[in-house]
Amino acid sequence: MPCTLFLLFNHELTEIQEKDGHDSLGISRIIDLPADLEKLWQQIPPDVQKIDDYLAPIKTWLAGQASSSDYVLIQGDFGATYIMVNFAFENGLIPIYSTTMREAVEEHDNHGTVRLTHNFRHEMFRKYGV
Repeated sequence: MPCTLFLLFNHELTEIQEKDGHDSLGISRIIDLPADLEKLWQQIPPDVQKIDDYLAPIKTWLAGQASSSDYVLIQGDFGATYIMVNFAFENGLIPIYSTTMREAVEEHDNHGTVRLTHNFRHEMFRKYGV
């Protein structure tokens, strides 16, 4: 049964992630947050004690757009992610995250400086709670 992938995500999906979503999850379409809500998601205030009210517009939008058994890719601020994963479960949605292979490359120069570069490569989508 074709389903939708909703993105609560701070980055753009890579082509590899899109292909994996289609191939492994049966995703027929991918929907980004509207620009105003994407900005909310990307800028969770670090000085606010409780963020549930802050996330209310995102919850309202997702509840109005998603159907039971749709996927939601949720990655970002740890507290916001926790709240939205629980929201997804409560609403019959399937919360997932992207796993990555991390590769670090160190470059040493003649002045004792070390440059460390991290490369991330998508491996698979994993369901929260499994």
